Amino acid sequence: MYFTDRGIEELDDRRGEEMVSLAWVAERLREFVDLNPEFETPIERLATWLARLDDAEEDD
Repeated sequence: MYFTDRGIEELDDRRGEEMVSLAWVAERLREFVDLNPEFETPIERLATWLARLDDAEEDD
């Protein structure tokens, strides 16, 4: 198990039943980077990966 799995599991346990928009998630990511600029690159990679998920399905 990766260390990050614990955070993902906590997110799922605490908020997994909630429905939120991607705009809400994007705003939370912006807030996180504002508070933690050292994580700008990994957050950028995550956001780009999420944005392009449909592209990978179209390539198949």
